[in-house]
Amino acid sequence: MTPPEFRNEPLVDFAKGPGRQAMEEALRTVGAALGREFPLLIGGRPVRTGETFRTVNPSQTDTVVAVVHQAGAGEVEAAVAAALTAFESWRWVPAEERAALLMRAANLLRRRRMEAAAWMIYEVGKNWTEADADVAEAIDFAEYYAREILRYAPGRPLPSIPGEMSEYLYLPLGVVAVISPWNFPLAIPAGMALGAIVCGNTVVMKPASDSAATAHAIADALTEAGLPPGVLNVIAGPGGAVGEALVAHPKVRMIAFTGSRDVGTHLFELAARTPPGQIWLKRIIAEMGGKNAIIVDDEAALDEAVAGVVASGYGYQGQKCSAGSRVVVTPKVYGEVVEMLAERVRRLEVGPAPENFPAGPVINARAEQKVLEYIEIGKREGRLAAGGGRARAGGHYIAPTIIMDVRPDARIAQEEIFGPVVAAIPARDFNDAIRIANGTAYGLTGSVYTLNPEKLAKARRELMCGNLYLNRKSTGALVGTHPFGGFNMSGTDSKAGGPEYLLNFLQPKVVAHKYW
Repeated sequence: MTPPEFRNEPLVDFAKGPGRQAMEEALRTVGAALGREFPLLIGGRPVRTGETFRTVNPSQTDTVVAVVHQAGAGEVEAAVAAALTAFESWRWVPAEERAALLMRAANLLRRRRMEAAAWMIYEVGKNWTEADADVAEAIDFAEYYAREILRYAPGRPLPSIPGEMSEYLYLPLGVVAVISPWNFPLAIPAGMALGAIVCGNTVVMKPASDSAATAHAIADALTEAGLPPGVLNVIAGPGGAVGEALVAHPKVRMIAFTGSRDVGTHLFELAARTPPGQIWLKRIIAEMGGKNAIIVDDEAALDEAVAGVVASGYGYQGQKCSAGSRVVVTPKVYGEVVEMLAERVRRLEVGPAPENFPAGPVINARAEQKVLEYIEIGKREGRLAAGGGRARAGGHYIAPTIIMDVRPDARIAQEEIFGPVVAAIPARDFNDAIRIANGTAYGLTGSVYTLNPEKLAKARRELMCGNLYLNRKSTGALVGTHPFGGFNMSGTDSKAGGPEYLLNFLQPKVVAHKYW
């Protein structure tokens, strides 16, 4: 049976009564369950190790969200063994059955949408819209990859020669390690794990410690949808111990990683080794962040451009790899744009994510301190136009900040900050703006605001980023519509949510048949 055409999951309108009431009810339900214990999931069974850590509400740091059991070397070994055992049967399950399972999981996530978002709101400090979009993206990944595997399942046609017929087939790889971040705590682990699973692989997933509870929503949905034990295993613990042991394991065939540049490049190096017992070169896909530029030209619609900069730079407190952390402005409108930006940024109210403030907390104390240090660096490298410090007590709150008159080579113009800080950089002209935008080690997203079609064409040709947006914000990529991934130190440009993504989890095999 051919499924209907893919459509992105619509977002909830929280301005209307039903959406608001549903979220308020979910927040009460999840709020009553805070402090819940989350065991590991290995071979379909909950595993309690006795050693635990806690996730904390960044909006209210004296509130424990979850008590999470921590894996050690033994649990890593057990999870890989369970995945390896499950692979021997899961690999032969027809693609149509795997696709149907993903669609059932998508329907279960739809039914639990508000509850999944509420866990995220408490655990990682997303406001209602950001959390709802995260769940919607996880649903989209399930629906999209379910359809995509049906394209690959029959293989590809090959030219024939007299007396012989050839087949081009796709096979699964084996055990895939999924190492996911906290900033998209449901969508990203879901996308990587579902892509692997629907291709016939099995998965050991290690979510970020800050978001270990939220990541269980995808495991719960897949289990209820009928996923056999061992196909998805979930372990938690520090990346330096658990994550590295998983990546280095000789029976792990592939690593799917999203996170920081430092960790990603280290894992790339670790995955390149061939320990005894490993008979393959490991594949790795990695998305490692960005230092994304938004160009505002003097021929732009300024109101629209400024709105796009604010949404890109401060949505989820700038804690997105796609965040527009540099605004590069041509000289005729530079002063006006910075003034307009500063005025809008000062109006952003900062407060607890469960109360749905437009700006919430950063993820933890370490992130808070790091961002504040960058703000102090920025004050020396440029001039403070808005924000500049902590916003309120009780959580990890930082005032949305703009540093103006920043040099293109300044630290705050080159280093990923991952917080609500935007560097405003003056350009000599549009050509110089493109040069500045391209002038970092990254290449993930970029935006250009101009009504001049020749300049748009130039940006389309010359801006080196994996996702370029013309006259729109740099965040909010949609599965299927904006396949996502970047160049250079932004990663392997594997384009999650795109028509070639599943090829990362498949290996081709050619079979030639001689006939008489």
